Amino acid sequence: MQTVIVDTDIAIDYLRGIQYARDLMLRLWDGNTAYLSILSVYELYAGMRENEKEDTENFINACNIEPVTKEITKKAGEIYRHYKKQGITLTSIDCLVNATAVVRGHKIATRNEEHYPDKKILLSLK
Repeated sequence: MQTVIVDTDIAIDYLRGIQYARDLMLRLWDGNTAYLSILSVYELYAGMRENEKEDTENFINACNIEPVTKEITKKAGEIYRHYKKQGITLTSIDCLVNATAVVRGHKIATRNEEHYPDKKILLSLK
């Protein structure tokens, strides 16, 4: 079964009880194919409200966590430069999540498709 990096927006939708995200996460958890970049863990903690702490931690703990490695940072830099030459500026975090997916063989689940210009890396949410 295809492994999937869950982008922060999907995690937030899940935590807010949005049905498509709940359905997706249950399917990924059932197959042990749900991954989070350690950078999404950072983003979740950075945006978390105090009353969301337990649910956020449960969500994070239910996922496999992908670290940022030297290989991933190298690939992220290549991705950034590639798209910068085309006039597309991406954030460092999006480049690192994209690189993690490429290096580890994951798809990316996100609603923010414009953050990932290579559509082949994206999991269809439809």
